[in-house]
Amino acid sequence: MATRQDILALKKSYQEALANQLVTAVIILNSNLDIVYVNPAAEALLIKSLAKLYGRPASTIFANTTITDSRLTQLLDSGQELTDSEVVIEFTESHRFTAEITASSVEFNQVAHVLLELKQIDQQKQISLEVFQQQQWLAARDLIKGLAHEIKNPLGGLRGAAQLLNKELNETQQEYTAMIIEQADRLTNLVDRLLGPNQLPQIQQHNVHSVLEKVCQVVSFSQLHESKIIRDYDPSIPLIECDQEKLQQAVLNIVNNAIQAINDEHTITLKTRIANNKTINGKRVKLTAQISIIDNGPGIPPHIQDTLFYPMVSGNSNGTGLGLSISQTLINQHQGKLSCHSRPGHTEFIILLPLQQKTEH
Repeated sequence: MATRQDILALKKSYQEALANQLVTAVIILNSNLDIVYVNPAAEALLIKSLAKLYGRPASTIFANTTITDSRLTQLLDSGQELTDSEVVIEFTESHRFTAEITASSVEFNQVAHVLLELKQIDQQKQISLEVFQQQQWLAARDLIKGLAHEIKNPLGGLRGAAQLLNKELNETQQEYTAMIIEQADRLTNLVDRLLGPNQLPQIQQHNVHSVLEKVCQVVSFSQLHESKIIRDYDPSIPLIECDQEKLQQAVLNIVNNAIQAINDEHTITLKTRIANNKTINGKRVKLTAQISIIDNGPGIPPHIQDTLFYPMVSGNSNGTGLGLSISQTLINQHQGKLSCHSRPGHTEFIILLPLQQKTEH
């Protein structure tokens, strides 16, 4: 039968090994708020070893965050646990992540220490944001459709009445009815564009690069200034199932927006890659074709980034705000996903299209 001393020794060995097995990142600070321990999960998260972090102040990691020295000192004094749900940590210029952090006071060798537990939440946050934006986009689309039909019906009657009235008027007076008919047609055209494409895609197998090359050809014929288009294709991408014309239109709308936002000094890159384990509309897709449209222009204004794909939202004073909304609809018809990440100097629209996986017989 194990003695009390045996049990205590066993308990200590398990406790010492446990931190190294945790998937949660653990950081321990001494009473001076210097780093004295990080477990392997924390080393992986911070991309730094314990040897490089040992003895460095907590501010090395938590500079410019809500986890301040004053809060940690207060925790040591009071012993009261603190939790922060969305802490953005920029450990290096190229390494940035969002974490949920719990800090508590613990004793080692009868000296108070701070135990920090970090859980990276970037993926969960991104999925939640995408689901929310998708729901908002669907709600906005349904609202626009309802309003568009309510507008379109009386417009038809208005135009018909103007045509009948036109027959009873002299040439001078017909100018007024002609204006009514012209404006009714203009509004009808706008409503039709608001409703977006209503035909189901004609799905066939196509080479994604042939679609992109047609976009490049159209752009080369129509653009007013010489924006340089760089091709960065992955030739290993298999044929994708798509409606060639609809996919071409979706990409063309995005490229045209980029052209309007940049000048002759900037470039547009069309990039294709195979992407694994992507989330599309809340579902995990093992294999996708990824099309990226990247420009190094000024970026999209932050105040419209969350509503960028809504109808009538545009960063261009002369834009209608329909191009990206139509692209979103077209990509959704392909069971794909369209997203955007933008900062000054780098704007990237990403199209994900599910790839059919071959089954072995």
